[in-house]
Amino acid sequence: MMESRHDRVAARSRRREPAQSTQRKPTMSDVARLAGVGTMTVSRVLNGKACVSAETAKRVQAAVEQLNYRPNELARAFRGQRSRSIGLVIPYLFDPFFANCAQAVTAVAREHAYSVIITTSDEDPDTEYAAAEQMLQRHVEGLVVIPSRFRQTRLTRALFGKTPVVAFDRPVLDPSIDVVLVQNTSGTRRMVEHLIEHGHRRIACLGLSRSLYTMNARFLGYRRAMQDAGFKEDAALGCESKEITLSILKDKLYGKDTPTAVITFNTLVARYALSAIAHLGVKVPSDLAFTGFDDFDLAEFTSPPLTVVRQPAQEMGQVAANLLFERIARAELPRTGNRIVLPVEIVLRRSCGCKHRTPVIIH
Repeated sequence: MMESRHDRVAARSRRREPAQSTQRKPTMSDVARLAGVGTMTVSRVLNGKACVSAETAKRVQAAVEQLNYRPNELARAFRGQRSRSIGLVIPYLFDPFFANCAQAVTAVAREHAYSVIITTSDEDPDTEYAAAEQMLQRHVEGLVVIPSRFRQTRLTRALFGKTPVVAFDRPVLDPSIDVVLVQNTSGTRRMVEHLIEHGHRRIACLGLSRSLYTMNARFLGYRRAMQDAGFKEDAALGCESKEITLSILKDKLYGKDTPTAVITFNTLVARYALSAIAHLGVKVPSDLAFTGFDDFDLAEFTSPPLTVVRQPAQEMGQVAANLLFERIARAELPRTGNRIVLPVEIVLRRSCGCKHRTPVIIH
């Protein structure tokens, strides 16, 4: 079989190719020499250009694998090429809800062959703004953000320019930015109404600051249900730690007008409250009916299993990420962003006083 000219060129290039130094990373020029082509051809292959023959593309890919060549994504971005990365800014990762959202976003990005740069804001607007700026400096093609405190967040279209951005779980003040939310207010109201159906009249709510969009929305649902029933509110929105939550519950359970039921507004506060209840020796649900907003892995294995409002964390992250990739693909920004609200479920277990042996889900 006769050897082609390209094969002879590639063979001569391989003979001339020096052994790669352990101190130097292979370059695009190294790939070009090994494949017997020009650097522009290598660039076209790596960027999926259609004007390269299958034979040439095969040789380039073989050279890339042999040299273990990895493109410098930042340099490519500076040359105006796509970085194939998106940014994700979330409040923190120690809350399972935020971790689940992050996992969902990265899964969608992987389907599009994109990487994700993740950072946290610690619920601080200035930290959040600086994190978003750093993402943009790294030439991400879009951002997905769970904003910090609603009235204080500084995230606007002016910051992001032409870079697409999608907020989820909480909105931003700028109406041009897409947002994906859940039924925070109606979900909480339905749960409080369920406790009222059990005969409870003194129902306390525990949460974080109302400056957080979700906390405020869930408080409004609690307030609506209590007002509609003609009952007095009993809110404690400052449960920032186990110690604070223990002090709050101790005062409530050993003071006047002791609550007979409680609803917590997120998983973090639910954990703090359950720790306090165990410390105080309170029995659930005979001494205190217990419910929460947001399900978590161990909720069905506690004693008794916990009744919760289940929000679709995975779906919310997926919807937000898919919406972002639609914006990236279309290369267009809306004057008015989409506002998508996903439904929640009421998962009745036994901590509220229900006698179900298996969970009952109300859509």
